[in-house]
Amino acid sequence: MESSGMLRGLLFVGLLTVLCHGQASREVSAEDFAVEKPESAADKDLIEALEALLGKMHSTEKRGNIPTCGMGDRCAMKFGPRIGKLCDCGRGANCNSYLLKCI
Repeated sequence: MESSGMLRGLLFVGLLTVLCHGQASREVSAEDFAVEKPESAADKDLIEALEALLGKMHSTEKRGNIPTCGMGDRCAMKFGPRIGKLCDCGRGANCNSYLLKCI
């Protein structure tokens, strides 16, 4: 049973390798993205509105809402087969999935 799943996985990876081998990357030049200066006031207003919207989207990222917890603090909670995140461990620490604490 387990070997058939492993065989399927190897076949899938082999197929992806063969399909992706033919893909060639191509360099992007400045000519591909010819940017023209906005000439009308409506274009300038549209650009300013888009920049403001992008600024708001970056300020309300999902990771920004998760509080930071210290070493040894509980960072996750187990809900049956799933683990929910309570807080994000600080720099240099990871949330241990067995102890559910920052180590």
